[in-house]
Amino acid sequence: MPTYPWRMAPEHLLTRRQLRARGLQPGGQDVVAQIRWRSRKAGTGVREAYLYRLDRAVPVRPMTPGRWRAHQAMMRARRTCPSCRTECPYVIPTRYGECLTCIDSAGRQAA
Repeated sequence: MPTYPWRMAPEHLLTRRQLRARGLQPGGQDVVAQIRWRSRKAGTGVREAYLYRLDRAVPVRPMTPGRWRAHQAMMRARRTCPSCRTECPYVIPTRYGECLTCIDSAGRQAA
């Protein structure tokens, strides 16, 4: 697979994010090349991003009313606390599995 250094890939090869910024998606095509670079983050070492051909990319499917309803239902489930069954204005932290109010009240009871 062809490998390019950071910012040295040909202009007709784009990453998923670059395609998305243009309103496109890979559309089932295979990866044609990659970009590799060293990361300064601790523990990550060498990172890579896959490249796709621009001429084979297809437009992103529009958000239909049904897909939008499904997305809203999914987000509602992520915001509903399983302990107190209230819907929060934020996504429940998966680390705790409860809303911040339930976590705070459990911490006070334990102390």
